[in-house]
Amino acid sequence: MKARIVCFVSLLLVSGLAGVACGHGEPAFTDPAKAGPDFAVQGEYVGKAKIGGEEMAVGVQVMALGKHEFEATLFHGGLPGAGWKKGDKEEKAKGKPEGDEIEFAGKGWEAAIRGDTMTIEDSSDKEVGKLKKVERKSPTLGAAPPAGAVVLFDGTSADAWHNGHIVEGNLLGIGPTSKQSFRDFTLHVEFRCPFMPEARGQARGNSGVYLQNRYEIQVLDSFGAVGDGGDCGALYSIAPELVNMSFPPLSWQTYDVDFTAARYDENGKKTTNARVTVKHNGVVVHDNLDIPHNTPGQIGNETPAKGETVLSGPIYLQDHGGDPEAFRNIWVVEKQ
Repeated sequence: MKARIVCFVSLLLVSGLAGVACGHGEPAFTDPAKAGPDFAVQGEYVGKAKIGGEEMAVGVQVMALGKHEFEATLFHGGLPGAGWKKGDKEEKAKGKPEGDEIEFAGKGWEAAIRGDTMTIEDSSDKEVGKLKKVERKSPTLGAAPPAGAVVLFDGTSADAWHNGHIVEGNLLGIGPTSKQSFRDFTLHVEFRCPFMPEARGQARGNSGVYLQNRYEIQVLDSFGAVGDGGDCGALYSIAPELVNMSFPPLSWQTYDVDFTAARYDENGKKTTNARVTVKHNGVVVHDNLDIPHNTPGQIGNETPAKGETVLSGPIYLQDHGGDPEAFRNIWVVEKQ
């Protein structure tokens, strides 16, 4: 079965512009205007279609894999976080250009994109639905720090960070550790994953937001991924995200975190595990999760945290092989 995804992009078959090579060797793009023609093909589409004789809401994510190869995922019920839930049916299909089209092999469905509309067809080439391209934004994107918040980065200065450096004029680059430490808090941070179509898995725009420099919330370009426990939003090595809420690379995304530190008695024995609730792009991906131990890979700049030995710690934004992640609008509210 072939699904035809047609996109009238004049540069489709022209080699993409070279990006900055990251530490893994794959090109990495931070500017959509320089990301090449494949970047324009990917995205999300929503609407209704008659699948298996039943009309339902559906969502499709089209992911660029580099060198004019693509993968499409059709979600029954809508897009993740907007109708589709983990466990609902999803179907994948890989494709590549054929002439001026991109053809996909789907299971019982065909599709054609013209402009911002995807037409869904069944195996007999009968039209069964139309989907519109959408650009989702997190409901907390641009959230202003409340009164009393500790503003760690507002685009004007990196002075609140060890190893802090501004990139692209007003964004925070990878690798900084906050000078201030925190015990119990809520955190807001916005991040942007680079477009690295030729990379795969953990090499695809990898970073992390470390709470107390001990517990890593994975940052990764996991757009369109099935989920292997290490995707964006996972508490690395401890718990996968409840739903993959990744937006396409170069989209601005948000983490909103509520964290309570572990507790110890007077003899230094832990009496209560740390706990965390995480919203990724406004959707809960960890709900009051019990954290039994620290995650691997903590990197402190002044006094590296080793395990769970003290009750407070800094925020660290991981440099993982030089992948050009960027961060902005970072603030913390300490709990009393």
